[in-house]
Amino acid sequence: MQSCYLDNAATSWPKPELVLEAMARYHQELGVAAGRGATRAASEVEATIARCRLRAARLFDAGSSDRIIFTFNGTDSLNLAIHGCLKPGDHVIASTLEHNSVLRPLNELRQRIGIETTFIEPAAQGRVEPARFRDALRPNTKLIALLHASNVTGVVQPIDDVGTIARDAGALMLVDAAQTAGHLPIDVRNSPIDMLACPGHKGLLGPLGTGLLYLRPGIEQHVASVRQGGTGSLSEDDQQPDRLPDKYESGNHNVPGLFGLESALNWLEQHNISERHAHELKLRRRLIDGIASSKSVRLFAAELSDELVVGVVSFVVDGFDPQEMAAILDQDFQIQVRAGLHCAPGAHRSLNTLASGGTIRVSFGPTTTVEEVDRLLDALRQF
Repeated sequence: MQSCYLDNAATSWPKPELVLEAMARYHQELGVAAGRGATRAASEVEATIARCRLRAARLFDAGSSDRIIFTFNGTDSLNLAIHGCLKPGDHVIASTLEHNSVLRPLNELRQRIGIETTFIEPAAQGRVEPARFRDALRPNTKLIALLHASNVTGVVQPIDDVGTIARDAGALMLVDAAQTAGHLPIDVRNSPIDMLACPGHKGLLGPLGTGLLYLRPGIEQHVASVRQGGTGSLSEDDQQPDRLPDKYESGNHNVPGLFGLESALNWLEQHNISERHAHELKLRRRLIDGIASSKSVRLFAAELSDELVVGVVSFVVDGFDPQEMAAILDQDFQIQVRAGLHCAPGAHRSLNTLASGGTIRVSFGPTTTVEEVDRLLDALRQF
C-alpha cells in the first residue's frame, strides 16, 4: 500500500517535479557558487537567483525584489528580524500561540540583554483579540510579533488589525507566515506588515534549507545584520554593505535550494492560490464532518468558518497518547501525520493538551486527495 502523506504543515510533499529537475540540473550542469565568478555558469546562477527573488516579491506584492532577503529557513528569518531590531530595554508584544522560533529568541534576549515581553493569550477558539495588543502597549514597545495562522489548529489571526495598532503606536509589526505563505494570498504592500518571515519548504513547495524575510522600505534602518562576511560585492571594503539584500546575505547562498525554490515559485504562479486554499478547506471540512460523529475523537477549533482557518486539523483520540496513535497510523495504515507539541507550547497550554503530549495534526497540500482523507477516516473508525 502506498503511503499517505498528511503532514504538509511540517514540510510539503511531494514537491512539484520541476523543483527536483531544477535542483538536479544545477548539480549536474552548473555547480558554481553565486556571486563568486564571471563564467557563463556563474551568470546563469546569478540570473536564477535574481528570478527567484523577483518571483517571491511578486507573490507577496512586495514591490522591489531587493526587499526579499534569502535565509536558510523560517527560523533563520525570524531570528534575523528579532535579533536585528531589538535593543536593551525594548518592549515586545507577542501572542502565547507563537512557535518556539519566536518564543525562544525573545526569551533569550530577555535574559541576555534585558528586553521586556508581554504575551497575549488567545480568546475563544484560539483567535487573539486585537484590543488586548493595544492595551499592552508601552512607551518603549518596539515590536509586535504575531503568527499569521497557528501551526497547531490552523486558526488565522487578525494580522491587519494588530498591524494597524502597531503602526499607530510607532512599533514594528513582524508576521510569521510559516503556515500561510503559498496557502493564502498575502499582499504586504496593502497590509500594515513591516517584516514577514516564512520558510521555503512548506506552502511555497520549495526544498528544505530555504527561507525568506520581507522588509518594508525603510525598515532596514532599524534591523541590524546579525551575520557579517563575504557578499561577493564591494569586496574592497571591510565593512558590511548597507545596501539590500547584501546587508543580510553574507556567505554562500544555498544555490541548489534557491534553484528549487525558484521553480516552486514558478509553479505557484501557474496555480491560483485562492483555488488551492479552497481545495484544502474542502478537505478540512470533509475530515471534520467525518470525525464529528465519533465518540472517541476530540477535535480542536472545528467550528470556525472557512475564512478563519487554513488546511490544518488537530485532534486527540481517547485512550491513546498522540505519539502512540501517530505510530499506529503509520505502521498499520501507512498514513503519515504529526503528533506532539509542534514546537508551540503556548498553543497547547491554551488547548489543555500540553501535559498530555499535545495533539495529532493533519495538514493538507495541493496534491492531497479526498481519497486520502477518507483513508484516514476509515482508520480512525477502528478506534
